[in-house]
Amino acid sequence: MNDPSPPPRPVVLFVCTHNAGRSLAAKVLLDHYAAGRVDVRSAGSEPASELNPSVVAVLEERGLDASREFPKPLTDTDARSADVVVTMGCGDTCPFYPGKRYLDWALKDPAGLPVDEVRPIVDDIDARVRTLLGELLPEAG
Repeated sequence: MNDPSPPPRPVVLFVCTHNAGRSLAAKVLLDHYAAGRVDVRSAGSEPASELNPSVVAVLEERGLDASREFPKPLTDTDARSADVVVTMGCGDTCPFYPGKRYLDWALKDPAGLPVDEVRPIVDDIDARVRTLLGELLPEAG
């Protein structure tokens, strides 16, 4: 008899310094595009006290809701459970575990920037997220 259970969902962890801008945008975008087919997490090496309002505004312009998100600290459990760890400017504070797939996305930090300057950063993240999703789930591309 064939096992009817679906294959495990890939786990992606987005990590930046504050988990308030870049990793937040990447998580919300991948969650949206993957539609439940990927377990998406985000964390920060030094979490902020609140989300970046310009990033939240850009996501809202796209019809995406970040209201359930909040800056979270990076944990050893999150890093170990991820299939792919995407780092975004957290340098030496980002985790490294042998056997994990790592991507380092060099992205401008949106901290303190107005919405007009954040849009191109989110556009860049959007394109990278779509590419990653196509690699994780080729049928989604």
